[in-house]
Amino acid sequence: MERVNRILRHPDFIRLQEELDRLEADRRFCRHGMQHLIDTARLAYLFALESSADLPKDVIYAAALLHDIGRAEQYRNGTPHDVAGCAAAEPILAECGFAEEEQDMILTAIGSHRKEKSKKKAMAKEALAAILYHADKKSRLCFLCNAEAECNWAKEKKNMTLEY
Repeated sequence: MERVNRILRHPDFIRLQEELDRLEADRRFCRHGMQHLIDTARLAYLFALESSADLPKDVIYAAALLHDIGRAEQYRNGTPHDVAGCAAAEPILAECGFAEEEQDMILTAIGSHRKEKSKKKAMAKEALAAILYHADKKSRLCFLCNAEAECNWAKEKKNMTLEY
């Protein structure tokens, strides 16, 4: 997990995450801070194990840690955070030692983590994207949220019971 720890220490990751924390300081709904990123990473790893996906742990964690890295840009200028996230994540991944094939897999997952995909066995690139999507959604504890009634998530998407 050394490469994952390099991401956590990367100056661009730190800067963008700190900016996002400032921008979401007064946000009533779900935030996108480190707790969400770590929860998403751990769930994604669990989903990969449950589905026997052949995905390296550090690739799963890298995708989860970087999946919302474009949110600050979305707040600033409206660029969708999955698009901005791919642009921000690419140099971080390269500088942290991820091979081109791994970068492609992670960037595909970041770029498509807002679109539901089947978790059934697929090629590694599609499997990571599907796993990240589901982990991102399942990481939210809607049943404990004080703002759940005002949340714009569809009722069927909300996590109103604990599953993982």
